[in-house]
Amino acid sequence: MSSLTAAPVLVLQHAEFEQPGVIARALELAGVPWESRIILDDVDPELPDVRELSGLVVLGGAPGALDDAAHPGLAAERRLLAAAVDADLPTLGVCLGMQLLAVALGAQSLPQHGQEIGFAPLKVHGDGIRDRLLYPLVVDAGADPDVLHWHDDAVDAPAGATVLASTDATPVQAFRLGSAVGLQFHLELDPPLLAAWLAHPEGGGSLPPQTVRAIASDGARLLPSLAPRAQMAFGTFAADARDRRG
Repeated sequence: MSSLTAAPVLVLQHAEFEQPGVIARALELAGVPWESRIILDDVDPELPDVRELSGLVVLGGAPGALDDAAHPGLAAERRLLAAAVDADLPTLGVCLGMQLLAVALGAQSLPQHGQEIGFAPLKVHGDGIRDRLLYPLVVDAGADPDVLHWHDDAVDAPAGATVLASTDATPVQAFRLGSAVGLQFHLELDPPLLAAWLAHPEGGGSLPPQTVRAIASDGARLLPSLAPRAQMAFGTFAADARDRRG
C-alpha cells in the first residue's frame, strides 16, 4: 500500500487475500498514491468525501451485493459508488465491486444467476473493442481473450450504461457508464496473486481439487501474456486518476 495520502485512489477490499494486484501496480507506475480498507462489517464506516479522492476501486468478495443484513458496510460502499459516479470520479468495480456499482446505479441484482469459475473466453463487443480499458485485451489477439471468472451472481446493466463484454452465462460481463467501469471477471490477478487465492481456505479451499488444478494450470499458461495486457488496461484507469489529481 502506498504511504502517500494526498488525493489517493481508495481501494475497498472484502477479504485480505483479495488484493488489487495488477491494479495497484498500474497506479504505482503512474505515480498515483492509493490506500486500501475493508469496511464490509462496519455498521457506520468513516469514508472520505469523493472530492478527497482521485479514484475509487471496489474489489470482489463472497457476499451478495445486497447482503446488508450480514455485512452492513455494503450499503456504505454503494452510497460511495453512487457519489463517485455523480462526481465523475474515475471508478472501477471488479466482480462483487461491479455488482455493487450496478446496484448503486439502479440496476437489478441477479443472485445465483449462473456459476462461472475458471479461465474461459470473454466475448468483447464492438463497443468493448473500442473501449480504452478493454482494448489491450483484444488488440492483435485474433480471438476472444481467456480471463478468470469466479462468481455465481450477476447484474443487469444500469440504465444508460454501455455493455462492453459478455459470456453465454452472464450477459453483462463489463459495462461503462460515465467515469465508471465494471468488470465481472478478474483481470487484476498476476501469477503470485492467483497462487495466493488458490492457497487460501476461502479461495481455492472452497473449490473441488480438480477445479483448483485446472485454474492453476490455465493460469500458468495464460497469465504471462494476460497480466501485461491487464496492466496496460488498468493503466488507462491510473492515467484518469492521475489527471484527476492535476
